[in-house]
This record gives sequence, structure tokens and C-alpha cells, in this order.
Amino acid sequence: MEIKNDRTCILSSTCFAAAATVDENGLPFSDAVELLDWDENGIYFIADRTTEFYRRLSQKGVISVTGTDGGSAGSRTVFTLRGSASELGTPFLPRLLKKSPCLEQSYPSQISRKVLTVFCISRGTGEISRSGKTEPFSFGADQEKKPRYFITDRCVLCRFCYSKCPQKCIDISHRPAVIRQESCMHCGNCYEICLARAIEKRPAE
Repeated sequence: MEIKNDRTCILSSTCFAAAATVDENGLPFSDAVELLDWDENGIYFIADRTTEFYRRLSQKGVISVTGTDGGSAGSRTVFTLRGSASELGTPFLPRLLKKSPCLEQSYPSQISRKVLTVFCISRGTGEISRSGKTEPFSFGADQEKKPRYFITDRCVLCRFCYSKCPQKCIDISHRPAVIRQESCMHCGNCYEICLARAIEKRPAE
């Protein structure tokens, strides 16, 4: 999956999302965040420097964002994104404010906007779930290249791999069973549980 399509999906289908950060004691907190723009360098959002959200984010530099579109239960798109966030300051602020009427109204004057700053999620990994399928993605300089798993002819169709697969993306209707790569999260559960050693782990391309 192309990362351009991933980001387009995230930004076009989501207005507000829940952003998780941690404090100095490692305790998690959630705040609303509005993902506003993206380019080849990352995903951008605005933070208020007077908030605890800003303090936690600037101290730790990591964030996890979960959001969904407004579709019905059967067609809803849900994404989770984990990554490193860096503060860019105000150069991108006018561009992002134009994309957020809500923020423009909340901070109507130049004086009120002095507390705003822009963050960029420059690299990270995540998953997009839609139509019953979950697709992993990664982006940035530190793209996570997870190994892929394949079932060989040594398969005895014991179904242990299927029982441990969180996506149930292993087709056990014939032997050897087949991992549907388009839905695989590359967690490795099948590889670990296979008593016949029929599953091969191959490096990501």
C-alpha cells in the first residue's frame, strides 16, 4: 500500500481523533487532535502551548492517534497511528489554520494565536481497518519493515496458526494453508505456534 494513499485516507475521512501521550511517570492521557495536512515530510497538527497535551508531547516526543470516519458500522474506516512528533513552531501555522475553521474561530486574533504551534509526525507505523480487513503501513526515515510469513508444504493443517491469528487471515480450506498477505499484520503468532515448523519467516522487501 502506498503511504500517499494511507495519509489521504486518514486526513480525508477524519476530522478529530484521540491522541494518546504519556507523562513523566509513564501514565497515559488522551486528548482530541485535528490532523490537518500532510506532505512528504509527515502529518501536521496544531497544539496549544498552554495545555498539558503540549507539555507531555514536547517532553516525550511520541504520540499515538486513533480515529474513525463517520461511516456506518459495516463500512467504517478506523486507523491507528504511532510515531515520533517534532515541534516545528509557527511557519506552517497560517496554512493549517485555513484548513480548520474551528481553530480559526477559537483563536481569532494574532495575539491569541501566539500560543499555537505546529507539530509534525515525521515517521511512524499504524494500521487502517476497513471492510473487515486491517492493513499495516509505515512511513518516514525509520520505516518499520516487518518480516512476512508463508506456509510451506510441511503444513499438517493442525489449525493452530488460525486459532492464534488476530486477523483470521489464514485460509485453512486446503492444504497447505495460505496466509492472505493483504490482511496480515505480520505479528508472527502463527510462526511461533506452528509445531510442524511449516511457516517460514522471510525478510521484508
